[in-house]
Amino acid sequence: MYSRIQAGNHSSVRMEGVRVGMDEEKKDLHRNRFPAGTLKRFAVKTRDDEFSNEIRERIIRYLSDFQLSHDEKKPDIVISVGGDGTLLQAFHQYIYRLKDTSFVGIHTGHLGFYADWTAEEVEKLVISIARNDFNVVEYPLLQTTVHFTDHTDPVSYLALNECTVRSAKGLLVADILINDEQFESFRGDGLCFSTPTGSTAYNKGLSGAIIHPSLPSIQLSEMASINNRVFRTIGSPLILPKHHHCQVKPVGDSDGFNVTIDHLSMIHDHVKMIEFSVAREKIRFARFRPLPFWQRVREAFIG
Repeated sequence: MYSRIQAGNHSSVRMEGVRVGMDEEKKDLHRNRFPAGTLKRFAVKTRDDEFSNEIRERIIRYLSDFQLSHDEKKPDIVISVGGDGTLLQAFHQYIYRLKDTSFVGIHTGHLGFYADWTAEEVEKLVISIARNDFNVVEYPLLQTTVHFTDHTDPVSYLALNECTVRSAKGLLVADILINDEQFESFRGDGLCFSTPTGSTAYNKGLSGAIIHPSLPSIQLSEMASINNRVFRTIGSPLILPKHHHCQVKPVGDSDGFNVTIDHLSMIHDHVKMIEFSVAREKIRFARFRPLPFWQRVREAFIG
């Protein structure tokens, strides 16, 4: 069991190698350095199991001892307790505060790609939030915009991991355009557009490449394409830089599109085109200690 933290008896915690590791990461990602005391309001998002909820109550109690305010509406930092799915939910819950809110993750099960901390390190994290300087690292996001044939206003979404496109019924049949020019005609199960951090998720299962998040880009991976004389695809993942965009246009009569944005799923009818690009917005992660990207990849997939 964890003992209750007494706020007045702790000085800031310094961890060995933090400066070196952070300096190495600073070369790769856009970072901002913030002094201790910057974070004043916090929220906690859990996957709603008993263990994660118990940790949530402990975090609220500990940070309140340090005079931080528990604010679920306008937090400076959101602490995700669970796994990567929990952090995805937190991202979409606070998507309206991306410029003002940073995220940090605690994993309570299998190692999470977005989770820096374990359940056994709750006290260290709390002290770091309350008393330590920290870095904020920004990761690219995917923007998806759906245009309609019935003059309905376009709708746009942001994804942290990926967007997938399938036909609502049967195979997906669509033309793929890059920068408004025809590139290929696709027929198959569907298409996956991912961010650099999302390249380690569903995209990886489609044999897509793993992309470092310092490269603002989107990746297009195919789901079981069918190639013949009429429909022929390149058959390899495509990586587009931030100044390029990709469009998916239905061929012939469409039964609608099943579009997923991370863990969210929706059906869109009367689709004229779906457009994908690197978003202007970014997600902000609070870094209190170094965990370089390739170290995350190694620990997540190799061990």
